[in-house]
Amino acid sequence: MAIRRRGGKAAEGDNNIFWTTMSDLMLGLAIVFMTLFVLAMTGFTQQSVKQKVKQIEVNKELTEKLRQEHIDAQVDEMTGDIKISDLELFELGSYRLSAKGKAYLDKFAPIYINTIFSKEDLHDEIESIIIQGHTDSHMFAGVKDHDEQYLRNMTLSLQRANSIANYIFKTKYDKKYTAKLKKILVVEGKSYSEPILVNGKEDCNKSRRVEMRLKTKRLDITEVLFGGALHL
Repeated sequence: MAIRRRGGKAAEGDNNIFWTTMSDLMLGLAIVFMTLFVLAMTGFTQQSVKQKVKQIEVNKELTEKLRQEHIDAQVDEMTGDIKISDLELFELGSYRLSAKGKAYLDKFAPIYINTIFSKEDLHDEIESIIIQGHTDSHMFAGVKDHDEQYLRNMTLSLQRANSIANYIFKTKYDKKYTAKLKKILVVEGKSYSEPILVNGKEDCNKSRRVEMRLKTKRLDITEVLFGGALHL
């Protein structure tokens, strides 16, 4: 009798293990199917993966070329976003390119444009090149209204982005890309809406910057799965 009771418990235990394993398996399958469904609904394809891989390769190539030319720029190798300190381009409070800024763009622009446009499999997927101007939150002298301060910084940031866009066409990049560049180049002013924080506080020197952002037509995996959480 004792043996039979022991055997009955073992069988019950085996069944519990079986159903636990099956539950885990079904949960795993459900997650896989849900993920595939999300990817399918958002248009994520194997082609999107190949495009992202190519974009990362181009970003790495761009980083290396800028480094070789001793050009000070921060490149995100995942997204291709580039941050340039406004101290490289403008005098404090001005939107007119300094002599140093023009010299910087004379070197930077041809490397940037020629590198990203020379890759045919990425070239056709570029939706826009966005030049974003950013300021810090310092107040203009004599202006106490915060809304006016924000709008003045908005104007300054937009004027800076526009100054860069205008000058880029004067640089010695491969001019066969001009028609494409005119169609996709976008300028934006962000005022001080996206400050750079260090230890929870605004770093004014880093906040005053220009960003070059490459937007492609297809969603990448970080946008699909994480809503852009891995973006800068």
